[in-house]
Amino acid sequence: MQELSQSEENYIKAIYSLCEENNDAVSTNLLADNLQTKASSVTDMLKKLSEKKLVSYKKYKGCSLTNTGEKAALKVIRKHRLWEVFLVDKLDFGWDEVHDVAEQLEHIRSIKLTEQLDQFLDYPKYDPHGDPIPDKEGNFAKRGKTALLNELKINDIATVIGVADGSPSFLQYLDKHKIQLGSEVELIAAFEFDGSVSIRVNNKELSLSKIAATKICVEKIEYENN
Repeated sequence: MQELSQSEENYIKAIYSLCEENNDAVSTNLLADNLQTKASSVTDMLKKLSEKKLVSYKKYKGCSLTNTGEKAALKVIRKHRLWEVFLVDKLDFGWDEVHDVAEQLEHIRSIKLTEQLDQFLDYPKYDPHGDPIPDKEGNFAKRGKTALLNELKINDIATVIGVADGSPSFLQYLDKHKIQLGSEVELIAAFEFDGSVSIRVNNKELSLSKIAATKICVEKIEYENN
């Protein structure tokens, strides 16, 4: 596969993520906002990526990745998420600290290093935020039915498996309330007025805003009837 600059890797990774979120082609303005740059700069880069057969781009209709572009993006994402696991599990970084560091490490080009890192970490399937890590072929582990915390029904019990917001402020908010991956939560009440919820976690009752409840990903625990 052709060698890409750090900027080009950042672009294809952003396009991949935005296409996943919106289930559609990405507009120039949306990509510019995501990368905090000018729309004119985005247009110039999209033309370059299109010439390299990494992006399908039509003026005024947005862009999406070609098969080649998607494979390249997944390689960057794989490295990013493996480095996050390494930082948390081996160097005791907090899950709120690792993103920016992994942003730098994801551009290391050594394929051998990536594969040795994967082996050293015992082939993790998910990163510290619950996001799946693609394997070297670009495949993701299959997960059971997931939901957002606010989508649970009263008395449902679920396990926290990820977050829809990886910002340090939100992760620190969860740390303050001792909510982490693997935490077991029970929905006690849901309030139609403002969308807030009450949950039981760590044997304590806790109120969460609608914003927080819609950013916590869970997997419902199904109990067999006796």
